Amino acid sequence: MSKKLVLERYHWFHGQIKANSYPNARRLAEHFEISTKQAQRDIEFLRERLSAPFVYCPEKRGYCYEDTGYELPPVWFKEDEFHAFCIALRLAATLPNESFKNSLNNFLDKFLSFRYMGALPRLPEIMEKVSVKNIQYYRVDEAIFHNIVDSLFRNDPVKISYHSPHKNETTDRIILPLHLLCYMGSWHVIAFCTLRNELRDFALSRIRSIETISDKITLPDNMPSIKEYMRQNFGLMSGEKSTEVCLKFAPDVSSWISEQIWHKKQAVSIDSNGNLFLRIPVADFREIRREILKFGANLEVLSPEELRNEIKKEIEKMSAVYQ
Repeated sequence: MSKKLVLERYHWFHGQIKANSYPNARRLAEHFEISTKQAQRDIEFLRERLSAPFVYCPEKRGYCYEDTGYELPPVWFKEDEFHAFCIALRLAATLPNESFKNSLNNFLDKFLSFRYMGALPRLPEIMEKVSVKNIQYYRVDEAIFHNIVDSLFRNDPVKISYHSPHKNETTDRIILPLHLLCYMGSWHVIAFCTLRNELRDFALSRIRSIETISDKITLPDNMPSIKEYMRQNFGLMSGEKSTEVCLKFAPDVSSWISEQIWHKKQAVSIDSNGNLFLRIPVADFREIRREILKFGANLEVLSPEELRNEIKKEIEKMSAVYQ
């Protein structure tokens, strides 16, 4: 039976009560040409699942509302929307904050109870059907994550103590969070930094402390958009200029490399021997260098020469370790 017709029955019955017409199961069944048992099930659904506050009035032989301000829920889940919502719920496993995960589970449980048109799915069953497993992710303090999210949606600046492992130094900064990004297991906040007077990205795992402040920050007019800031570079290495990197993958790995997206502007080609050539723009060699070394002898850097020499030197150091 069409779920649309079921919804029409709910709205008709609700409208009849609001109009003080005192509908009952018999009238509902006659109006929609359904069985009296089905009509009674519809009424029970309205009362139990949608919390409709109606009572039976014997003298009127029909139902009326105890709370005349009640309205039917304005939002309903279709099956494909529900499936998408369930997957989004499981993707929330990447959140480094238990309170957010619990809140999302509670929200879905409540929402399903009166906005899903169909047999009520059980939340534990949903959890068994879809999973997300994180590996090599960076640990983030829950309180720091929570405060960053709060400041992001409130548009409030915060003062952070930030440690840079590259320089091995810790600095105090006042930032205005503008965008939260989860990239390859690492949570970052893109923020306007008053110390540098420009957009910067901050790994949440490197924030040592955070506190809210009452300062007001005015963003400069010439500041680039967040999307453009992230689009310019491979990963999160910020920089105004980029360099094209050309990588050659051996046939042993080329088939599954062809399934991957390393950069939005990447160019891929495959020669007659099965070697895959990947060209991508990067602004910093640090991150791409780590990716290159993962593939060992199955990857060769063709250009630029500077990056090729860096990989050569790293291989020599590795060789010395294992001698």
